[in-house]
Amino acid sequence: MGLDETLLLFFGGLLAGVINTLAGGGSLITVPLLIFAGVPGGAANGSNRVGILTSSASAVMAFKSFGISGISKAIPILLPISTGSIIGALIASNLGDEIFEKIFGIMMIPILLLSLRPSPKLDSSRSPWRKSFSVLIFLLVGLYGGAFQAGIGLLLVLSLARSGLDLVLANSVKVVVTLIVSIFALPVFIFHDQVYWKESIVLATGLTIGAIVGARFAVLGGASLIRKVLFVAVIAFSGRLLNLY
Repeated sequence: MGLDETLLLFFGGLLAGVINTLAGGGSLITVPLLIFAGVPGGAANGSNRVGILTSSASAVMAFKSFGISGISKAIPILLPISTGSIIGALIASNLGDEIFEKIFGIMMIPILLLSLRPSPKLDSSRSPWRKSFSVLIFLLVGLYGGAFQAGIGLLLVLSLARSGLDLVLANSVKVVVTLIVSIFALPVFIFHDQVYWKESIVLATGLTIGAIVGARFAVLGGASLIRKVLFVAVIAFSGRLLNLY
């Protein structure tokens, strides 16, 4: 890994950390950047999980320092989420690099559209999901997160808000669940030798710092600018992964 790749991953991670704080969908940038830095598609998917794990752990601690903990609310969905994440990681780790890159390139657009939506609003007039239906939904969310990761935070907030949680608590539960998915999925990619540690550490450092910077942007009202940057970057990366130019 040369200086150019190091700088690309660090500053890309920095931007993605800001995006994750303000809009979500930072992995839509970090996974393509790992690929462009020379990491094969499958390994890019696995290597990205290192930074997601560390940033999620930091976010859990940050929420807890503000007196908001989603741990107790995450316990009921721990089993379906963890089960789904292991299955998803096993599926993704056995995909060929070229196949993964094509699938990811196609998926980037709907995930981008989801990330650009306004924040979901809790509708108290709608009944929370039944327990059995919630288990199915979070099993599928875990499966998706284990396989691809990108956009799982957006899916979680939408699912948690719809299941009856207010948005503040939903966000705190989201980071706990993202951490859980990473804890169960990362070992699968490590076992299949799909984590490039040098690249992962550089990217994780940028993500961590970016999360701190993102909090500052949130105070200054920078979310609109970040969403525009995310839109342009995702369109460009998606087209490149699909070999459209």
